[in-house]
Amino acid sequence: MGEREIPTVARLRPFGSTIFHEMTSLAVRTGAVNLGQGFPDSDGPASMLEAARAAISGGLNQYPPGPGMPVLREAIADERARFGVDYNPDGEVLVTVGATEAIAATILGLVEPGREVILLEPYYDSYAAAVAMAGAERRTVALTFDGTRYGLDAAAVEAAVTEKTAMIVVNSPHNPTGTVFTRADIEAIADIARRHDLLVLTDEVYEHLIFDDAVHVPIATLPGMAERTVTVSSAAKTFNATGWKIGWACSTPPLIDAVRTAKQFLTFVGGGPFQPAVAHALTAERAWIGGLRESLQRRRDLLAKGLDEIGLRPSVSNGTYFVCADISGLTDMDAKDFCRMLPERFGVAAVPVSALADDQQRYRSQVRFAFCKAEDVLVEAITRLDPLRDGL
Repeated sequence: MGEREIPTVARLRPFGSTIFHEMTSLAVRTGAVNLGQGFPDSDGPASMLEAARAAISGGLNQYPPGPGMPVLREAIADERARFGVDYNPDGEVLVTVGATEAIAATILGLVEPGREVILLEPYYDSYAAAVAMAGAERRTVALTFDGTRYGLDAAAVEAAVTEKTAMIVVNSPHNPTGTVFTRADIEAIADIARRHDLLVLTDEVYEHLIFDDAVHVPIATLPGMAERTVTVSSAAKTFNATGWKIGWACSTPPLIDAVRTAKQFLTFVGGGPFQPAVAHALTAERAWIGGLRESLQRRRDLLAKGLDEIGLRPSVSNGTYFVCADISGLTDMDAKDFCRMLPERFGVAAVPVSALADDQQRYRSQVRFAFCKAEDVLVEAITRLDPLRDGL
């Protein structure tokens, strides 16, 4: 048999390279300040790091239990109870290799090929890829934007539901926009899910990183929602440990059994010595989380003010690591072209929001900047961007 190129399967061809990889590679090559990829430049709490070291030296380096170590599952259940939902750590909590695996396993385990999944766009890029891997179809609903803040269009979500719809994916606090859905928003989604008998996958990885007077409302706390919702979160953003890849999914036993069925054939298990360390942090480092939240709010304010003074109009960000800005006051360039130019000419990397949406034209002037960096790094980025005010 002669040599031939074996192509990527058609359903995954659109996902060959992520926008985050592209922008980070540009940042590395040009020496740009990387405000594109959402990872912090400082470590999590010292006691968590020491707990990981102790676990490694203590021999916890082999396969952990398939559902996750009991100490971590118990800590996760305690954490969810603080948000108002009671989960049994035995059978209702599953430890995963980051939230990304939890999301993929949830869709793979619960959505049949040919069914539809509603995504609210702009959306985190792994959602669309997971839907494609499951052989399902995505239907997107754009968030509203009033020039200042992104929000939910409940009527548009309702209109997107068809007889093929199986699931709605919700992400609040929302990446990339930084919006935190209001209680009315969450109640509207819950009402749609109950009336149409839909599952909900809720990505709450930024649940602790909310600012100002915003309030995070977990959809599983609403009447009739716990039994149809899979809640996903992780240690990555809460504890500045994006490289540890310790995430989790929580739900009722029938739903978690489906998620586990898919998950066990993806990675089986992962992060053995990091699991007790995350359990320690969830239990003992709540004050540290509060300090991180306050620090991030200061850094958000610093970056948003700098962008605004340059003429890059920032929208309201009440959570996450990110603030989006409108570039149309400075240039007619498409956001993708703008972000590819930025590292070369101005030494800063960012991400075009249009790369995270099906309706790319709607977001052609929106750019996402990450503020989860040290203050001096943000000041340097603003200084490098300052010449933009004079035009391109």
